[in-house]
Amino acid sequence: MRPLLVAIACTGILTSACAADTSVPQPRLPEVVACFMTDNGPVPVTLEVAREFSQRQSGLMGRESLKENEGMLFQYPNLQSPDRGFWMYKTQLDLDIAYLDEQDQIASIRQMAPCVTGSASSCPSYPAGVAFQSAVEMNQDFFSDHGIEVGDRLMTGTEHCSNP
Repeated sequence: MRPLLVAIACTGILTSACAADTSVPQPRLPEVVACFMTDNGPVPVTLEVAREFSQRQSGLMGRESLKENEGMLFQYPNLQSPDRGFWMYKTQLDLDIAYLDEQDQIASIRQMAPCVTGSASSCPSYPAGVAFQSAVEMNQDFFSDHGIEVGDRLMTGTEHCSNP
């Protein structure tokens, strides 16, 4: 009887793990219009917002492309430690990530390379190096191409996205 229970339990575990196929992109998340406020003026973006743990965990895995001014905003309920970061397991896109502090000011920007290997342990992680409350992933070079730097701020809402 006991081996049968173990087999049933293992089947349930494997079924659960297979149901969360990270090679299939998660459905598009709710979006917010926002702007990065730079010395050269606002840079408008549209961001999918990942608020829930499972949304943040899947992120942009399995996506094949992002439009030029689109990205994903990862929001956390609590401040995250500097050693926390992101990895690119099953992510096909070259991405940049901006780690934002509690006032939505960019505290760190990192470049991240795709990692489509079958082994999660062989994918590097990209720690923030600073405490952060949220993070924004955009196509690689988006931040540098638009003059967005550490110290610039992300502001949500269309009212912030026009030049004075």
